Amino acid sequence: MTDTGTHRRTPSTATFTSRDPATGRPLAEHPVHGPEDVARAVERGRAAGARWAALPAARRRAHLLGWKRLLASELDAVAASVAAETGKPLQDAELELLLTLEHLSWAARNAGRVLRGRRVRTGLPASNQSASVVHRPLGVVGVIGPWNYPVYTPMGSIGYALAAGNAVVFKPSEYTPGTGVLLARLFERAVPGFAGLFTVVTGAAGTGAALAASGVDKLAFTGSPGTARKVMEVCARSLTPFLAECGGKDAVLVTADADLDAAADAIVWGALGNAGQTCAGVERVYAVRAVHARLCDRVVERARTLRPGTGPDAAYGPLTMPGQGDVVRRHVDAALAAGAGAPLGGTDAPGSADPAEPSGGPFVAPVVLVDVPEDCPAMTEETFGPTVAINAVADVDEAVRRTNASRYALGAAVFCGSRREGAAIASRLRAGAVSVNSVLGFAAVPALPFGGSGDSGFGRVHGAEGLRAFTAPQSVTVRRFAPPVDLTSFATPSAAKARAVALTRWLHTRR
Repeated sequence: MTDTGTHRRTPSTATFTSRDPATGRPLAEHPVHGPEDVARAVERGRAAGARWAALPAARRRAHLLGWKRLLASELDAVAASVAAETGKPLQDAELELLLTLEHLSWAARNAGRVLRGRRVRTGLPASNQSASVVHRPLGVVGVIGPWNYPVYTPMGSIGYALAAGNAVVFKPSEYTPGTGVLLARLFERAVPGFAGLFTVVTGAAGTGAALAASGVDKLAFTGSPGTARKVMEVCARSLTPFLAECGGKDAVLVTADADLDAAADAIVWGALGNAGQTCAGVERVYAVRAVHARLCDRVVERARTLRPGTGPDAAYGPLTMPGQGDVVRRHVDAALAAGAGAPLGGTDAPGSADPAEPSGGPFVAPVVLVDVPEDCPAMTEETFGPTVAINAVADVDEAVRRTNASRYALGAAVFCGSRREGAAIASRLRAGAVSVNSVLGFAAVPALPFGGSGDSGFGRVHGAEGLRAFTAPQSVTVRRFAPPVDLTSFATPSAAKARAVALTRWLHTRR
């Protein structure tokens, strides 16, 4: 975690200032919550969580659907907070909220079904037992959220953890604290009888470290791989379970028979939407050589019309983090120095401020790179800016190999003339989620689990797997009758045990 907010200390309380990333103007003051504040939040969560977990699943469902309805009615206010703190266009913030509502609704409506106890078969040695599995809430779940999607992404943990019967302590990004505070305020309005069940603590690195060390029963983190490793080290000291979503370097594979117009449209949106600040956004494209040039022309044609800014005609907003422009510049410069081409943009990207210029501000125009060497940072590191690299490959096999060579494995997309063949290609990819003939299609389906492997992290949110991720399975057996031969009693004669062993062995040699 990095402490990048503007902090000051009064005689009693430290505060920091959230700012508009486009202008730098102050938005609000927020407290820096330290270890004692976090510990109190966790303690309150335990008390409220015990009552919450004791409710029937139907009651929790009703409460969460009430929160969902309130979020829907207050969508304008929440979207305005997201837009102000991230700089993204208001319509983008509204789309984020719509997806959030779908996920919260699904979690609330399906938790009872997914998590209800189930009977399991016992097998011959335990035929006198009945056996079942139940999913118990963990207790208090800590959530450390990102700034790029400050509602949709953390709610993949918050909403599902609450639906599974847990309390939640949420630390939003120091860039988007007001949005987190607003979510908690609306929860208190919708669920007034459970003060402390969903609590927000604000701050930067120190607050996140305090939450990791607070004794929560699981910590769900979204951020960079480097920060995840630091947080995981803190969790390891107390063996606190850890769920990590650490970004990606997602690829799009384009076959020779793909619809190039559809592919180009999706690539431009997936690469440039939210100024490229999407963990599962498009950063790499591998197109079969026969269509590579035509695809590049179509991508450039579409991207050329897009401009960042703050006005109603802006396609996307600023880079939210002040230092991200330097990352984009480094990746683009290194690619060009290694022989890549830039049919659009580059270090002299027109139409907005160049991140290479110190006075340029936070806006970056679209950059399209081609023929980028695979060992360049633009192909190996997460850029998180409005850039895309499009490389030619000999065939689908090469595209699959290059895609899977990345140390990231979060999402991917395949554009192919045949849906069946597209699905077959998808099955060969190491990514945790793949869309065929669209990008990010999986993000809108609440029943699908989301997560990756490698430097993209581990664990899953969303769907049934996401609900179960915030529970502890408990196995229960009930003895129904005494067995003919009790193999777990010292009173059973040795000869009887030997006959039982021989019989079981005989059965297994013939099955």
